[in-house]
Amino acid sequence: MEQIKLTARQQQILTLIQTALHNTGAPPTRAEIATELGFKSANAAEEHLQALARKGVIQLISGTSRGIRLKNISTDFNAHTGFKQFQLPLQALAQLTLPLVGRVAAGSPILAQEHIEQSYSVEASMFQQQPDYLLKVKGLSMRDIGIMDGDLLAVKTTREARNGQIIVARLGEEVTVKRLQKTAQGIALLPENPDFSPIHVLPGDIFEIEGLAVGLIRNQF
Repeated sequence: MEQIKLTARQQQILTLIQTALHNTGAPPTRAEIATELGFKSANAAEEHLQALARKGVIQLISGTSRGIRLKNISTDFNAHTGFKQFQLPLQALAQLTLPLVGRVAAGSPILAQEHIEQSYSVEASMFQQQPDYLLKVKGLSMRDIGIMDGDLLAVKTTREARNGQIIVARLGEEVTVKRLQKTAQGIALLPENPDFSPIHVLPGDIFEIEGLAVGLIRNQF
């Protein structure tokens, strides 16, 4: 594979983008890059981003302040979510077998046998953290970070998550994929589509974090 040569500053910005994706699940804005690296204006950050785009390292998406997507240098990494994206099937690289969970019945465990539609074999190195299952995404509430209806979300089972991470949550009788927001006023589950409203967890609500999103597989088959 041909090596892409970057200047020291370009590498610094690329590392900053990768770090932001890992920590928050979203790329930085131009203003955040300028502040972090001591540029006088966001325009300087934009010039470096354009240079990275010309070298094929990133893709710039117009119309959004965080419209930066890392392109497949050695892996294909979604710049909005921080998830590596791959196409199924990947049988030749199979090392990990994950159950695919479809619609979850109210009140029942996600990994109950009746919810498992099939299993997929995938390469374990696709994920920064090893997932426990794949969840079939329903709807378009997370559309703007590239999580689409029918996608397979790789989920690591956990009861804890950091502010801003993409989680699988159980709220009442529903299981939903949203961005976690913790504030002094409480917990909110944020969509990534302006057509949908945030979900606020009220006192007395049945709420549980079921897992953390650690990858995304676009299922085209």
